[in-house]
Amino acid sequence: MSAEITVHVRGSNRAGRPLLLLLHGFGSHEHDLPAIAGHLPPVWDWASLRAPLAAGNGGFSWVPIEVPGRPDPQVVADSTAAVLAWLDVNVEPGTVVVPVGFSQGGLMVTQLLRAAPERFAAGVVLSGFVLDAVLPGDEALAARRPPVFFGHGDTDQVISPDATARTSAWLPQFTDATEVVYPGLPHSISAEELADVSTFLEKVLPDGATGR
Repeated sequence: MSAEITVHVRGSNRAGRPLLLLLHGFGSHEHDLPAIAGHLPPVWDWASLRAPLAAGNGGFSWVPIEVPGRPDPQVVADSTAAVLAWLDVNVEPGTVVVPVGFSQGGLMVTQLLRAAPERFAAGVVLSGFVLDAVLPGDEALAARRPPVFFGHGDTDQVISPDATARTSAWLPQFTDATEVVYPGLPHSISAEELADVSTFLEKVLPDGATGR
């Protein structure tokens, strides 16, 4: 696979500014999730990454969809490594980073936390899921227990119920999880959910990390 990451960034170039790492879903692109940034605390800079795999019709993916909710672990690992490599080159050490992912991007949020838990202050999983596998970083993640927001609707027609249930069971074992289920919400993001994410992010920043 290509490990190339394309990025759409809003940056302030001010030391100490925290960063939201926006990770889109299957078949989308880096210009999708920035639409939610205006609903989140303005103190955060953001970088929206394009997934490295072409998915057709101008869209991209982090992993191909073969068995829904159960992607190939090696392909997931390759995409995770590509994101971490981008961070190595482009984000200053010590920056407060929170990955925010929708759908397949939510899978990537959990993978980043599992692969390098020391690099992320928290995570936001929107209508996403966790890989059904034991990974080497799980023990370290459980020791750190970063806060994770997991929001999804109860009428999601894309993520399988078993993948959602697996994620609901897994997150509290390894993270300080906040799960919110939105009645009537399909595979989408609502204004109510974004308000909850905004409140969650306001609690994440340590003193001195606001960049104000």
